[in-house]
Amino acid sequence: MLRAAWRSLLGRKVRLLMSTFAVVLGVAFTCGSLMFSDTLERSFTSLFTSTVGDVVVRPESGTGFGGPGGPGGTSRTVPASLVDELAAGLADGGGASRVDGKVTVPGVYVVDVDGKVVGAQGAPGLGLGFDDAPSAGGGEGLNVTAGRAPEGEDEVALDAATAERAGYELGDTVSLVTASERPTLAPTLVGLVAFGDRASLNGATVTVLDMAVAQDLLLGEPDAFTDVWVSAADGTSPDELRAAVEPLLPDGVEAVTGEQAADESASVLLEAISFLTTFLLIFAGIALVVGGFLIVNTFSMLVAQRSRELALLRALGASRGQVVRSVQLEALVLGLVGSTLGLGLGVLLAIGIRTLFGRFGLDLEGQPLVLEPRTVVAAYAVGVLVTMAAAWGPARRTTRIAPVQALRDDVALPETTIRRRSLLGLGLVAGGAVAVLLGLRLVGDVPRPFWWLGAGVLAVLLGVSAASPLLGRPVLLLAHAVYRRAFGTVGDLAGLNALRNPRRTTATASALMIGLALASTMAILGDSAKASVDKTIADSFPGDFVVSNQVGQGFSPAVAAAMREVEGVESLVALRYGIVEVDGGPQGLAGLDPADLGRGLELQVVEGDLADLRDGTVVVDTEEAEDEGIAVGDELVLGTVGGELTLPVVAVVEPDPVVGFPLATTTGTLLDAGYRDVDSTLVVEVADDAPGGLAGAQERLDAVVADNPLVTVKDQADYAAEQREPIDQLVLVVLALLGLALVIAVLGIVNTLALSVVERTREVGLLRAVGLGRGQLRWMITLESVVIALLGAVLGLVLGVVLGVVLMRALRDEGLEVVSVPVDQLALFGLAALVVGVLAAVLPARRAARLDVLTAVGTE
Repeated sequence: MLRAAWRSLLGRKVRLLMSTFAVVLGVAFTCGSLMFSDTLERSFTSLFTSTVGDVVVRPESGTGFGGPGGPGGTSRTVPASLVDELAAGLADGGGASRVDGKVTVPGVYVVDVDGKVVGAQGAPGLGLGFDDAPSAGGGEGLNVTAGRAPEGEDEVALDAATAERAGYELGDTVSLVTASERPTLAPTLVGLVAFGDRASLNGATVTVLDMAVAQDLLLGEPDAFTDVWVSAADGTSPDELRAAVEPLLPDGVEAVTGEQAADESASVLLEAISFLTTFLLIFAGIALVVGGFLIVNTFSMLVAQRSRELALLRALGASRGQVVRSVQLEALVLGLVGSTLGLGLGVLLAIGIRTLFGRFGLDLEGQPLVLEPRTVVAAYAVGVLVTMAAAWGPARRTTRIAPVQALRDDVALPETTIRRRSLLGLGLVAGGAVAVLLGLRLVGDVPRPFWWLGAGVLAVLLGVSAASPLLGRPVLLLAHAVYRRAFGTVGDLAGLNALRNPRRTTATASALMIGLALASTMAILGDSAKASVDKTIADSFPGDFVVSNQVGQGFSPAVAAAMREVEGVESLVALRYGIVEVDGGPQGLAGLDPADLGRGLELQVVEGDLADLRDGTVVVDTEEAEDEGIAVGDELVLGTVGGELTLPVVAVVEPDPVVGFPLATTTGTLLDAGYRDVDSTLVVEVADDAPGGLAGAQERLDAVVADNPLVTVKDQADYAAEQREPIDQLVLVVLALLGLALVIAVLGIVNTLALSVVERTREVGLLRAVGLGRGQLRWMITLESVVIALLGAVLGLVLGVVLGVVLMRALRDEGLEVVSVPVDQLALFGLAALVVGVLAAVLPARRAARLDVLTAVGTE
């Protein structure tokens, strides 16, 4: 039996390897995602370790999630005098070799020679004061790799990667954008720097100023530092040094080991971008599910073609178990081959993912790929298990065919099998529908509704796939009728061939169905999200213009001050944001001037009175109030960058898209809590008699930020377009990843047709013998392929529309109130599916047309 299995495997190498390609792609996606995730984690962990000292002394924070405080970060500092106090207190055996003050402030960006901001797609722009303090463990900290350190306010140093990307060389004048009182700077580049021997900062940009300049310009406090590094003397551990430092600290200041500080920074960032790995693994799972259909079909047809061979083995004494094990052995070998190839392809895919995210600012080119043992184990576990599981059904079905029946070539599956499968599928659809209703909370309140919703959607997809022989039969009958009328005998044969084995036809179409269903769902979600954004902005767009930072960071208050002086500006509302901790989790807190309410900012009051909003109070929107059971008069306890803060609720208002967050307080409250003095959004209202009207006013406002490419002035249309842009990018990325599933589906159609031609070799020969021409034969097989693609398209589009509308209903509470079905885009998907059907038939049709008639007729 072992030799027979090997001979069978070697005799069908091309066909089996073709189906294994689906496993290769799924395994590659899994491995590539895991490798990218491990590389990302090691890179950030290594980077943050090189940017901390043995012990870090910093202001205490009232937030438990380690956030930096929001778009502007925190303004809290430690006094410069603390450096000398610690040095004196730790002298003579205190365990410290040196104490250094540090200045590190976010929101300092480099503008390249073409006027574009370097790394503004999401990577941080850091402004530092220069010092040569060693990093944790005695490693080299910030060091000059070319030129010299900056001196005075007219000099600057950059990390080498930023200088290269910006097109600057030593001696050039560098354009900088800051969130300080001076929003733009133009110093001379005098040096290149690096953290230790790291060539890459993962896309972040580092701008280094003279320490005194950084204190004055970035902190606004000449006698302060953002933190202090204490370096350990030989023989002193970081924990021992921290214990020695703590008694010397004033209230509101804490000491942590460098390892703890690095872990906090890395974990916060990695948690924020962990969705990338989850996102990629989801599509790996989709690829494996779709590939499973291809493998099932392949083994079903191969087992059916080998029915005579397997029957002879049974007649010679082979047991049912031996037959099943022989088929499973073939699946095991294919799984091992597919996993090995997938692991190799996964390395290339990880490189591709790294390059792709490098375009969005997450530059990991300087970090070698990390291949952990778990990635290798996952590759073989996933590949082998998926292949053997997919082959199990066809192998078991083989044992139900009696040897005598198989010798007569009567291998059709009993109709009862299809009926049972259809009933099971309909049961899954019904169960999935109930789970979806529970997830939508339409038939009861359940915990974790989105889990129920996801499980319901999965059950519906699998149920429709299982019941597709029944659900797809009307489509196949209609196609047969249309073919017979439109193409005569050739069309009749093509329609009958599709109906001959509905299980195989619909299983092949199911792979395409899943891909199209998910693509259609995503198209509806994207289009509905954009329509909801447009409606919200149209209904509540404040003032005439919105001024904001493209990367969500704070910007200098000097911008607002200058715009208030622009001719024609009637009013200007400045909003700023911070991140606070509420009930153990992060939440956004907006800050505004109560005097601006009613001028350019209209909040719809549900309960309470906005006139009561003053320093030390808070306003809550209706969604947050309902979720947390908050009413006017209650007190909210917030964890801020400056410690715990208790604020009474003075009003409950409707959610506002410009305020953006569910909590709002005064600008003074945010400043007192330790958040930086930076604006996040400006709402500008222009007087009716402004010179040049709105167009003239926008020109004058644009001139204020002409040297600051991060800050833009937008009218309603521009603001809506800016809000739609990330939605479009996300939809494109998802559709590109779903393209992998569609590629596998196309391979499934090609494979099914190719194996079908082999299975019907004698039939093809007889048709040719009775006068069917080569062109007619090609056309017949092409029409069969189109039927499969048509069935997949119909089921996929219908299912996609249903799921899209259902998910939009689930997201209504998130502000996505408009359901928009992009008919033109769905029609394009359907047309693309038909084109796929035509292209998938090219090779099988060519193979069939080239068969020798006499040889084909003599085939058994």
